[in-house]
Amino acid sequence: MERRIITGGKLTEDAKNDNVLRPQTLDDYVGQEAVKENLKIYIQAAKQRGESLDHTLFFGPPGLGKTTLAGIIANEMQVHVKITSGPAIAKTGEMAAILTGLSDGDILFIDEIHRLNRQVEEMLYPAMEDFAVDVVIGNAGPQAKSIRLDLPHFTLIGATTRAGLLSAPLRDRFGVISHLEFYKPEELQEIIIKSAGKLGVTIDEDGAFELARRSRGTPRLANRLLKRVRDFAEVNYNGHITKEVAAISLDRLDVDSMGLDNNDRKMLLMIMDSFGGGPVGLDTLAASLGEDAGTIEDVYEPYLVQNGFIHRTPKGRVVTDLAYEHFHRPIPSEK
Repeated sequence: MERRIITGGKLTEDAKNDNVLRPQTLDDYVGQEAVKENLKIYIQAAKQRGESLDHTLFFGPPGLGKTTLAGIIANEMQVHVKITSGPAIAKTGEMAAILTGLSDGDILFIDEIHRLNRQVEEMLYPAMEDFAVDVVIGNAGPQAKSIRLDLPHFTLIGATTRAGLLSAPLRDRFGVISHLEFYKPEELQEIIIKSAGKLGVTIDEDGAFELARRSRGTPRLANRLLKRVRDFAEVNYNGHITKEVAAISLDRLDVDSMGLDNNDRKMLLMIMDSFGGGPVGLDTLAASLGEDAGTIEDVYEPYLVQNGFIHRTPKGRVVTDLAYEHFHRPIPSEK
């Protein structure tokens, strides 16, 4: 059965390429081995029982494949998937329309599920547990009537970068909760080689590894950098990506040898120069950078923390000796 993905609006050229690069089965999906192996068991068991997959939550930094996994699950279960996001559902009526439009066994994927408003979230509780929703008909007041609509047995797949912002009642209704980790360079190298083949790009293993180690452990970024390096290779280097071509191109893209971009470097240097290496609170740092605190916490910090450039302390963020060494700066004696 062909998987039907329902989204809104037209796809850009990059979006079309992204869809081409997405793996379609768990066997083609690289990395996240523990999550993948568990999903294979859950999917096989659900199919043997003739049931829908239990509601599933994926959490972790952006770009690690949460949306891709939702599409793969739909393929493996041979069902349709409806894709939306938390901020896109403003009213309970919109959620009711989405839920009643599903068919038996369908998957509803909600990205950024932590951003659902409270009323919409509360509508999901009976939908997830009892496969029913309560809809109010008429204006508020004595004339209003509440009716219960039965729903098909569907699977809700939620994705979030901030699991801590999910309410306990919503989180507890998911039967499967999986944490996605940053990828190893070797895994990203494999992804890049596969993506290059799909894009018709010639790349050697050293070139793929150079791209991989600068991709911040994130497949989405790896594929984006591959497409930009491809541009440099086609114009200046006869289209073939070697380690040298990748390094020169990524340097021109301001992605350094550790995968840090301008925003990462600006943040680390701000802490060093303006706050003596820290500690500095998140809100103070966000105000100094002119950046949203949530973006710092969700996009920049996870990679910097995992790779030892920043420590989170009760008093705030502190840059590490590794950060000083990376910028060829002397380590302050008080550290």
